[in-house]
Amino acid sequence: MITVLVPDEAGEAALSGVDGIDVVRYESADDLLEHAEVLVPGFLVESDPAALAARLPHLRLIQLLTAGAENWIGKVPPNVTLSTARGAHGGSTAEWALTVLLAVYRDLIPFERGRVARTWERTPTETLLDKRVLVIGAGDLGTQLKRRLDACDARTTLVGYRARDGVHGIDEVPDLLGSHDAVVLMVPLTAATTGMVDAAFLSRMRDNAVLVNAARGKVVNTDALVAELVAGRLRAALDVTEPEPPPRGHPLWTAPNLLLTPHVAASVEGYQERAYRVVAAEIARFAAGEPLHNVVHGDY
Repeated sequence: MITVLVPDEAGEAALSGVDGIDVVRYESADDLLEHAEVLVPGFLVESDPAALAARLPHLRLIQLLTAGAENWIGKVPPNVTLSTARGAHGGSTAEWALTVLLAVYRDLIPFERGRVARTWERTPTETLLDKRVLVIGAGDLGTQLKRRLDACDARTTLVGYRARDGVHGIDEVPDLLGSHDAVVLMVPLTAATTGMVDAAFLSRMRDNAVLVNAARGKVVNTDALVAELVAGRLRAALDVTEPEPPPRGHPLWTAPNLLLTPHVAASVEGYQERAYRVVAAEIARFAAGEPLHNVVHGDY
């Protein structure tokens, strides 16, 4: 029987029907049972992997509730497998990206400000129809977004780490930026993607293009982006920032041409249930000795 540590009641309920495991709930690091072989950290809880491993000498699997694993990569002992909840949050994150694109193009924020000011100005807006959208990240999030953009008659270009059928390689991005109306970031945070969107990247985007960051704040050079926003050349919608949250007085609070949300793209009703469905399936495979679907290899 494999002992699996879960952080909440939802985890206990979700894993109760998995054969071959004993589910134990823990409240804090002090509650960890040293004979446990599987640990499910809390959602978006930053933990010290080395400290956890020291408390769990028999640990074989860390199963995350998130799709992102940047806080764990390179910090997990070599004998411990790291697996994510990829597939649980792609739909809600894609929905957020679609929402902010529509809000930007249809001027929903200016119209709401007009309502507050009690003004009635009928002005034409842009449309998502026929817009060319470059989606950088061709995993679950990117493919979920493409499906939604297709329904809106936008034209989507997918970019992955390597080129394949229907997907461009990351090395092609510099040549693709200038021909797209919007760029949506849906990549994991790795050594390769940290600071990827720098001044040179932004300079290649066409005038009045929209940058959407649904990835991690550190993927974008904040100072370079703010400079483009203040100059009025680019627009942006950010769910994540660097630093996060921006401190009081940070230029992101007052930057023009910016729609900012507080890291809520995947924070929707039912997120926990969807995450635990993926987690339960991964742990069932682990208990049965089958290959896992969401194992993190290297830095992704």
